[in-house]
Amino acid sequence: MAEIQSFEELGAAVGAAKAEAVATPVHERKVDQYGRAYATGKRKDAVARVWLTRGTGKITVDGKDFSAYFARPVLQMLILQPILAADRDGQFDIIATCEGGGLSGQAGALRHGISKALTYFEPELRAVLKPYGFLTRDSRVVERKKYGKRKARRSFQFSKR
Repeated sequence: MAEIQSFEELGAAVGAAKAEAVATPVHERKVDQYGRAYATGKRKDAVARVWLTRGTGKITVDGKDFSAYFARPVLQMLILQPILAADRDGQFDIIATCEGGGLSGQAGALRHGISKALTYFEPELRAVLKPYGFLTRDSRVVERKKYGKRKARRSFQFSKR
């Protein structure tokens, strides 16, 4: 290690160390003893727990095939987006459980969970999935009803007389 003579040199050395630490974030592979990556996806009030393993591309949601659980083609497309973006179609088996919210929220939660599980299984996929926004939790939830209001913001109808 080089000898530091002054405070300026010390500040420069600390700044270089901080820049190096910030420039290279470390994302490690997170896989359990069975070779599965686990992640939790959320959207609105829906929560999806996702287990991802190497396999043939079968997706099971609450014991059913995902095309039977999510009957609308738009929701099926939404769920497959991270797999197709990462070019891993037919390489992983996915087992998921969904709770809360409606079907649309559950599909969004499942997409979020699959994306996170893919990055835990293969950390280098993070750079592929992040630009599409698949790793960002959609935090919009229904606003609560306030007292003195008919709904969250709608007031009662005003009558002058």
